[in-house]
Amino acid sequence: MHGPFMPAEELFPSAGPDVAHIIEAHAPGSICQASGRLILPIQGFLLITPTHHILVDSCVGNDKTVPAFPDWHQRSDKRFMASLQSAGLSVEDIDYVLCTHLHTDHVGWNTRLEDGRWVPTFPNARYLIPAADEAFHEERKTDLYVESVLPVIEAGQAEIVQPGHMLGDHVALIPTPGHTPGHVSVRIRSGDREAIITGDAMHSSVQCRHPEWHFKFDADPEKAVTSRRHLLQTASEAACLVLGSHFSLPSLGRISADQDTFRWTDFADL
Repeated sequence: MHGPFMPAEELFPSAGPDVAHIIEAHAPGSICQASGRLILPIQGFLLITPTHHILVDSCVGNDKTVPAFPDWHQRSDKRFMASLQSAGLSVEDIDYVLCTHLHTDHVGWNTRLEDGRWVPTFPNARYLIPAADEAFHEERKTDLYVESVLPVIEAGQAEIVQPGHMLGDHVALIPTPGHTPGHVSVRIRSGDREAIITGDAMHSSVQCRHPEWHFKFDADPEKAVTSRRHLLQTASEAACLVLGSHFSLPSLGRISADQDTFRWTDFADL
């Protein structure tokens, strides 16, 4: 999905009344001129290592219960599956589904509705689920848990993992709590090259310059700021490729230190 989500001043409540102008100045095209809303991509990433096909986050999914967001509620859309097919893979080819955290727009395609029951979408995959997030939703029996997490656990396909978990030789989970209790970002290594997938540790490239901005849906805003600064420092020191899960498309670039803050450079401008 790629379209206007919510007003920038509502999403970043600590950023001040000029937040939309600041975002647009640093990331042109990020603000819908008609509505003033932040244009937010919702996407997953497919990692192909020498041994595994790994899906990082599975978007909103179909038929899910999300009444607070009408565009997400009870969707019936073929785009996600068509994108997977265009990459030359089927649901049977996915070896791992890596959940950066348990929010609706990151776990929806974990499952699909078949004959009135929720079943794992990827029948041969192991699902890596952050332990602190699983505990949070299990206690509350949320719709998200019942529809997109519990069926995977009951099918015996879930691995409840801790921060720092390694997946083979190429993929590691970086603890970045705050947005959710167990949120992780993903660090990828291949030879002397590295990349980081932010997950929701950040929602706009402008947060490189303003890591102190709180985000409306951060469970612990101050912890999220600490995690964001750590992630920015890590990415800057590694000089690695960065994939911003919700950054303006194509969501690809590098982060560098800039005095006491950081700077985002789109991949096309490198």
